[in-house]
Amino acid sequence: MPEKVRVAVLISGRGSNMAALLYAAKAESCPYEIVLVAANDPDAAGLKLAAAEGIATFGHSHKGMKRAEFDRIIDAEIRKAGADYIALAGYMRLLSPEFVEGWAGRMLNIHPSLLPRYKGLHTHERAIEAGDSHGGCSVHIVTAELDDGPVLGQTPVAILPGDDADSLAARVLIAEHQLYSRTLADYVSRERDPEWIVGQVGELAARLPEVDFRPSHGSPGWRVGGEKSGKYFAYVSVRHHGEDAVALLVKTSGPDEMAALIEQQPDLYYRPAYYGAAGWIALRLDRPGTDWAHVGGWLERSWRAVAPKRLTRLMDIADQF
Repeated sequence: MPEKVRVAVLISGRGSNMAALLYAAKAESCPYEIVLVAANDPDAAGLKLAAAEGIATFGHSHKGMKRAEFDRIIDAEIRKAGADYIALAGYMRLLSPEFVEGWAGRMLNIHPSLLPRYKGLHTHERAIEAGDSHGGCSVHIVTAELDDGPVLGQTPVAILPGDDADSLAARVLIAEHQLYSRTLADYVSRERDPEWIVGQVGELAARLPEVDFRPSHGSPGWRVGGEKSGKYFAYVSVRHHGEDAVALLVKTSGPDEMAALIEQQPDLYYRPAYYGAAGWIALRLDRPGTDWAHVGGWLERSWRAVAPKRLTRLMDIADQF
């Protein structure tokens, strides 16, 4: 089985959505595992449930603390647990910009409305008062603006005659428990999808001057320098030549550097079967928590190794500004 993605869950109370994620994670086929449940209330009931299920917990009151100060404490615990993602599950705290930025694209939230309608509180009352036919829930990526990140999934829930906020909330909660675990699983699984990985590399490569995409021997590849004289500076190997990996192939300075990188981080780097003899190294991309800034740095370095000098000079000038 592939390595599971590690998720930390933040709660403030009973943690029913946390429990739904936790029990979904017990399935062998689930791509994520819960490694920490943390709360801004040490007495939150959800912490007791998580502890009973063998999950590490952390509780700390936010009272009397500045937002950023408290978030640094929570952030340290999450990183100590080795989490790749955060799932907010009834976490009733506004987050500091620094915390959100530190987990950009890796923090999800469940909200009890069909976003972008009814951000914030009292969503069920507002839906009923507006005469809507449906309430519902949404899972979205967390951004600096409240309940404003890209929506990953939604479930509409019909509003019945005579519904009040409590009766509608009870049915929406059932939908939340199903939607969150499914959406989280789909989102974290994309990091193992070769098509998604190739797309990410392509976006980074396209930021470099005079780059064109051209497959080579069945591998996606990127060249620089023009249609006729262009040279390859990157490939993505999708389990080629019997390798059990999806990896970026880029140029090193030679065998010594390649050997040193592989010795230092054998779980990240390896010598590709076909290209290794020519000084290329493989950087695994199908693991949880890929550092795409690091990938971008390797792409630029490899691009510089083969790009015409007129282009590298232009890049050097641009870097000064």
